[in-house]
Amino acid sequence: MSQSTAPSARRADATVLKFGGTSVADAAALQRVAGLVRHAQRTTRPIVVVSALAGVTDALLSATDAAANGDAARMRPELDALLERHADIAGRLARPEGAKGLRTVLGRASGEIADLLRQIAEDPARRPALGDEIASYGERLSAALLTAVLLAADVPARYVDARHCLITDDTHGRASPLVPDTEQRTLAELAPLLDRRLIPVLGGYIGATLEGVTTTLGRGGSDYSAALVGAAVAAREIQIWTDVSGVLTADPRVVPSARTIPSLSYAEAAELAYFGAKVLHPKTIQPAMERDIPVRICNSHAPGEPGTVVTNRGEVRAGAVKAIAHKAGVTVLQINSTRMLGAYGFLRGLFDVFERHRTVVDVVTTSEVSVSLTIDDAGSLPDIVAELRPLGTVSLESGRAIVCVVGEGLRTTPGIAARVFATVADINVSLISQGASRVNLTFVVDESRVREAVLRLHDALFERERVDMNEATAAGERAP
Repeated sequence: MSQSTAPSARRADATVLKFGGTSVADAAALQRVAGLVRHAQRTTRPIVVVSALAGVTDALLSATDAAANGDAARMRPELDALLERHADIAGRLARPEGAKGLRTVLGRASGEIADLLRQIAEDPARRPALGDEIASYGERLSAALLTAVLLAADVPARYVDARHCLITDDTHGRASPLVPDTEQRTLAELAPLLDRRLIPVLGGYIGATLEGVTTTLGRGGSDYSAALVGAAVAAREIQIWTDVSGVLTADPRVVPSARTIPSLSYAEAAELAYFGAKVLHPKTIQPAMERDIPVRICNSHAPGEPGTVVTNRGEVRAGAVKAIAHKAGVTVLQINSTRMLGAYGFLRGLFDVFERHRTVVDVVTTSEVSVSLTIDDAGSLPDIVAELRPLGTVSLESGRAIVCVVGEGLRTTPGIAARVFATVADINVSLISQGASRVNLTFVVDESRVREAVLRLHDALFERERVDMNEATAAGERAP
């Protein structure tokens, strides 16, 4: 079978199942995962992508920070306890030979991590590359553990080192995939296993350069890994298993009455992921969209619940709005300059500054003589402001939050903007963006009032609307 025809040939029977950290937090969670994979293999050929066990990546990154500050041993007790957690789960769920093999792997990993931390302490300049190597152990050990657990459950699993599949550039900490190389390597690694009805198990979040140097895709990157693998094999579906039942109409920590959205378009899901819906990594959608692969978000603690499915079908909900997302910790930056009048190239020069500092801009609005934009990564802000000052007067507003109202048909449904802003009429809105996307209306408020704004909007656009519909239905039933 040629590589050019392999994806389409496998589309009908391969499904990627990605399990997040909370889905593999302990022995009970891993036992549930084994049951889910065993059930999936009845109707599909699963490919499993797994995150590090809950808390492990944070501990590895903290150990890297400590080493860079000259204290390579400070996190050692916590790391040893986390490694022992893997061994304890294996002792409870794996076969004796599997548990013994994992202990050997863990012992080797412990020595390698200690050596890497020592190297960082001796030469902090090596931290970016060696830090990725250290962080990769979370997913590598989680995948090895899950493989042992699946084998004990009579699931024919095989561990696959994700660094042989996901090929990236050398931007440590947030590497970008080299898609043609990733597709070629992923097919070469996984196709023979799928042909033999074996279930590949690989860690998310990690990759490697063409030269074999370990990289990471950035925090939350396991979803992205699953999408890249799914696109490479043109899977039937990509399933993201987490601890909530799909994408909700709002953050449940802010709106306890938030409920699951049955279906989203790729565009809606991308906006929600980017502007605060933590259940899905923002980059997950692009690979799936390019291959038209459905993405399903499921609850590993309640697998019977339907969750949310993301496809290319843009269904318009009555009332147009599907969800409300928000993102706090935002800074608004405004540049005023008469040089913008009748000039070309000004905006290019402005955004070149952000590109040089690898800082993402969220929302942008412009007028004849000013540009306002938002960023949530202020790490390079002093240097950015220094470079922007020759272009015009720069002002900053920190402590802001973005509110994003999302739904297909938003642009073409009359009255939505009026209803939104009437609901938050007494909350100062410092920036508005509509029209850049057909599916969202975005605005910025003071961070101290964002929870209030989201609660009010959810009540007006979902709760009150549902009451109105119920009353209308009841009135219709009473009519002669």
